[in-house]
Formats: sequence, structure tokens, C-alpha cells
Amino acid sequence: MQEGAVLQMRGICKYFPGVRALQDVDFTLREGDIHALMGENGAGKSTLIKVLTGVYPKDAGQIFMKGSEKPLSIKSPQDAQKLGISTVYQEITLCPNLTVAENMYIGRTKGALTNWKQINAGAAKILESLGIPAEPTQQLASCSIAVQQMVAIARAVDMDCKVLILDEPTSSLDEREVAKLFKLMLDLKARGVGIIFVTHFLDQVYEVCDRITVLRDGMLVGEYVIEDLPRVQLVSKMLGKELDDLSGMQKQETAAQEEVAQTPVLEAAQLVSTAGVKPFDFTIQKGEVNGFTGLLGSGRSECVRAIYGADRVTGGVVKMNGQRVKISKPLDAMKHGVSYLPEDRKRDGIVGDLSVRENIILSLQVMKGFFKPFTRAQAEAFADEYIKLLDIKTASTDTPIKSLSGGNQQKVILARQLLSNPVYLILDEPTRGIDVGTKVDIQKLVLKLAADGKSVTFISSETDEMLRTCSRLIVMRDRKVVGELRGSDLTQSKIMTTIAGGEE
Repeated sequence: MQEGAVLQMRGICKYFPGVRALQDVDFTLREGDIHALMGENGAGKSTLIKVLTGVYPKDAGQIFMKGSEKPLSIKSPQDAQKLGISTVYQEITLCPNLTVAENMYIGRTKGALTNWKQINAGAAKILESLGIPAEPTQQLASCSIAVQQMVAIARAVDMDCKVLILDEPTSSLDEREVAKLFKLMLDLKARGVGIIFVTHFLDQVYEVCDRITVLRDGMLVGEYVIEDLPRVQLVSKMLGKELDDLSGMQKQETAAQEEVAQTPVLEAAQLVSTAGVKPFDFTIQKGEVNGFTGLLGSGRSECVRAIYGADRVTGGVVKMNGQRVKISKPLDAMKHGVSYLPEDRKRDGIVGDLSVRENIILSLQVMKGFFKPFTRAQAEAFADEYIKLLDIKTASTDTPIKSLSGGNQQKVILARQLLSNPVYLILDEPTRGIDVGTKVDIQKLVLKLAADGKSVTFISSETDEMLRTCSRLIVMRDRKVVGELRGSDLTQSKIMTTIAGGEE
């Protein structure tokens, strides 16, 4: 063991059928360090974490922790927990039907002998110390995704961990909640806890991390002290190439958006749904990329879900190409040429046990009818076309989609939408939790779709992404539209002041 190290992994290898997930990877975590684990989707980050936590058995290599003379055998997550390794994964793995307190102490109670008064009191103390707005006795399903994420972190912290693994913990948090999490991370760092921080937000890496380890294609690129690795170099090492500049492309490909058709592709007047969004108006022209922006919970997702019929619409009028249409459910929208990539890919997007091929053809099969199935050859041709078009990394079309990395799952869902040849495409957080390279690919694709005459609504928590791709932004606050920005007003400062009600 290196001096000061709390964890050391040497020569870790992991193979899946047809895939080399990890090849001779070394990783060292020091006491009191916040260590970023970086790389594109499919680089091996999640696999390395799952080997460390006993989810996957390693095929070769050794794992040591402070105080252990011999290599450790970690065969299950329970083994990892006993060693002081706690993990909060990107996708929330708690039980929504249980209470907040039950989720925090699940696996650590005494069955019928459990003192629930004591458990609830302990949970309340932790929640209060972390500033989490939840009651111990409320059902977890009643909490927002952000609060559920914080509960998962509270559970990990309460288990007196020596190593805390945070896999994309901030992807569902707003700025205030991220600040609270960072404060907690710095407090744990001061107590000597080693933190492995997996994120795709570069600003966050440079805000709180001490070191960075970069993986690419299942192999170690290197370990770096944060001060010695400028952002441009980090991106270059992750991609193995220079990051393309999108600014020229945007000006070239969105120039056509200035000459929009007189009749909008879709327009909505005073649309309102059961999700609580206030009545709003909306239009989009042919070849336009517009977007909804606002803080977490502002209502941006509720607006597009109402447009698509994913939430029950209770009022308003929708027209397509000037003709009034009724969109009361997603199938109605699909038949009118509207496609939707949902915010939560695990819950609303992928069908985990189906193959990549079956997930890609799903929407088109629904529109055709399940009693008129595609032949295997047709389905294979569709899948092969979009795997090549979107550079989806998969061993075969038969691979279960749940085996793919998050970014490749996202590309499969995008392939599903594109296969149905929509005239209007809604993308809600298409780049959340995916690597820098895939983000660039998706942004390029959005601009190309617009240049080809498709209409796209793009939603992202990253303002710079919105500014790079959208020619018009609809600003949300408290589930109502508070402004619309275009042209010279499309700046970060203007978005923030509009959200704040004009306050600087």
C-alpha cells in the first residue's frame, strides 16, 4: 500500500462476452482526498466501481485497503459495506414504496424487534444535519428525484464509511442542493474519508476534487493532480482527440432558422395538465431548435410532457400545421409525427430486459401494431443502421440494453425516436449523466436535424448546452412561463435574471 492510501486497486481486469471492460487498471485513493474518476461512457468507470463493490467479480488484479496486509476478496456489496465502502449510484436504487427512514436503515434493522421510534429519530437527525427536506415517515415515492438522491447519500454517510463512492450524484440536483452536497463532501474529506467522485460536470470536478484518474476504452490513461491538468487537456485525454468546436457549426446550420415558415409545425394555446403546470402558450417552426429552461422543478419537463400527452391534458388547444389536433396520449402524438425522449431513461425510456434491437424498433412497432410484427431481418436492418449512425457501442443487437453504459442506452432511445421519422422531436435532458464526447455527438445531431428541416425542443440543466443549440429559449419559474429569449438576449446572465424575476 502507498503511504496515505485508504484504497489501492492493481491490475484490475474484467471481461464480458465480446467486450473488454477493464484491462490492467490501477487506481489509488488517498485518505481525505476527493478523487474524480473520469472518462467517456463505456470507458470502464462503472465497471471499476462494481468490481470494487462486489457487484462484479474481477477476472484479474488485486484490491487492498488500509490495514489489510493481504489482497481482499470482495464478493458482494455486503462485503464492501463491512469493509467501509459505501456507494451512491447514478440511478437511484432505493425502494419507493418504503418510508425515508426505512430506506436509510434497510438491511440494518432487527425485524420485529426493531425500535421504529428510535430509527425515525435517528433518520430525522441525519436529514436535518444534511438539510434534506424530507420527513422520516413519508413514503420515498412522494419525494422529488433530487430528494431521493440526497436520501441515498444520507444512507451511505450514516454507514460510517471509509470510502464513499458517488456515481453522478449531482445529475438530479439543483445548484443549492449541489452546494449542500459539496459542503458535506468537504466535511467528510476533513475527517479523512476518501471519496471517489464520478461526474460529467467539469466545473464540479475543478471545484471540489484533488486528483483525477482518466479511463478510456477500459484502460488507464493516467492519474493527475487537479492543478496539473487544465480542462482542455482533461477533455483531450478522455476523448483521445481534440474536442470539436461547435460554435461555427451552430452559426452555419442554424442560419436557416431565420427564414421560418409562416405556419408553425406545432402550436399550443393555454395548455395545462394534471402535473400542475400553469396554462402556457407554445410554438415551434420547421427547422427550429428551441428549449425550455429554468431551475429544477420549474415546470420545463411538465410542459413538454403536456405537449406529448404523457400527462393528462385538462385544457388548451393544440394545432399542427394550422390544423387543430387532439393529443391526449403519447400514441396520438406519435401518429402526428411527434417523438419524445424522456428525462428519466431508466424509468420511462429503456426496457432493460429487451435487447438493443428490440428497444430501437419499439416505437415503430407500436405505431404499426403488435399483431403486425417486423420480420427478424427488417428489425436487424433497422438496428444495424442506427447503431452505425449513432456509433452505439454494443457487442451485438441481441445484447440486453441494461448491459450498456448510460450514454449508449441514451443513444438507443434516441435511435428509437429517429426511426419513427418524426417531424417534431422533444429531447428532455438527452445528455444528462453521459460523457463529454457523446454530448458533443448529440448536440451535433440536433443541429443537423434542424438543418434537415426537423423541429426540435431541447431541454438541458446545462445552460451552455442550451445556448449552443437553441435559437429561442422559453424561461420557466414556479411551473409557469416567465419569459422568452432570442437573439442577443440568449446569454447566461439574461437567463438567470429572467428566472430571478429581473433581479441581478
